[in-house]
Amino acid sequence: MNFLDSELIFIPLGGSGEIGMNANLYHYQSDWLMIDLGISFSDETTPGVDIILPDIRFAEEQKVNIKAIILTHAHEDHFGAVPYLWEKLNVPIYGTPFTIALLKRKLEEAKISDNIPLNVIDYNVDYKFGAFTVEFVALSHSIPDPAAIVLKTDKGQILHTGDWKFDETPMVGNKTDIQKLKRIGDEGVIALIGDSTNALINGRTPSESVAREGLTKVIANSKYTVAVTCFASNIARISSIISAANENNRHVCVVGRALHRSIAAARETGYLDNIPDFVSEVDAGLLPRENLVIICTGSQGETRAALAKISNGMHENIKLQTEDTVIFSSRQIPGNENAIARVQNQFLRQKINIITDEDAMVHVSGHPARDELIDLYNIIRPKIAIPVHGTARHLDAHAKLAASCQVPEIHIPENGNIISLK
Repeated sequence: MNFLDSELIFIPLGGSGEIGMNANLYHYQSDWLMIDLGISFSDETTPGVDIILPDIRFAEEQKVNIKAIILTHAHEDHFGAVPYLWEKLNVPIYGTPFTIALLKRKLEEAKISDNIPLNVIDYNVDYKFGAFTVEFVALSHSIPDPAAIVLKTDKGQILHTGDWKFDETPMVGNKTDIQKLKRIGDEGVIALIGDSTNALINGRTPSESVAREGLTKVIANSKYTVAVTCFASNIARISSIISAANENNRHVCVVGRALHRSIAAARETGYLDNIPDFVSEVDAGLLPRENLVIICTGSQGETRAALAKISNGMHENIKLQTEDTVIFSSRQIPGNENAIARVQNQFLRQKINIITDEDAMVHVSGHPARDELIDLYNIIRPKIAIPVHGTARHLDAHAKLAASCQVPEIHIPENGNIISLK
């Protein structure tokens, strides 16, 4: 398949029409950039499968000249496929400090860290990749150091948002750099390729400070040990849980390898540096029950994660008892409902309390709701809108919202579509 050098092309390889597995290609003047290389998790339609990788055969078979893989942030659905697919692509990787710090740890565990050129970017520096110049924009999300990617060409600019929200009190990391976005909008933007996760939700996404306050109240009202499960990479939430525990004079024990890996990367890059020491799993069992908060992996009901093992009494060190409390401080990824319910039912049989975001404000999203999307379109004023990062329903809702913002041209992509950005 041949492309004209003058064609500015966008090809989603994953993440369009689905939640997860984000991978995107951009072409101009025979040069290509890949933005994100993530995984998706299996559900009941894929028995025996743990993770799903994006289909990159187009890049392999066409032998496209990929200059770099640029990562928007360090969530699994955006960078989790790197250990599995990098050898097929064999190109440098660029990302923000926390993103690269966490990726290094993943690659060390996979025993392939020596070969991969990892590059830490500076938000204040532009980077040249063949026909593309790339600028990074600081964002708020549920993880440190997320970035929107601005692709500059002599035909104009493209804004690839990655995951983001407007949060005036983000607890960890940056506020979204609205001034830089305004400058980019004033310069002119050909296309906005944007997050559709919450395009069906009216209003604005609450700040992380709201979740911190909610967690503090729930822990205050809990009589005995509180276990909180969240995504291991959600450093903002981990910080909120630690703060809530401290407010209630409780010690914190961290359970789960992925949590320890994320916390180490956060500390390496300047986050979570003023928190009290954690108690070990062994010492946690020696503390009075009313003085303990446990942060653990397993919010999606994963059978090998800490929470599932605790629920069925199979964890080596951590045991919960009647009238203890388990807080699910995360959303349910579609497809994981049954696995999560199994874990919750195990606890309920033991008369252990379950708290979810339906019971108290113990979780907020890291993605923009409709009013925030409208604000972004008013700032950027793109000629083309391309919703990504969502199911067909999310993309359709985002497209209709973009139309209401008077965007002249809108494309709803499917994975593998070739979209010309004129």
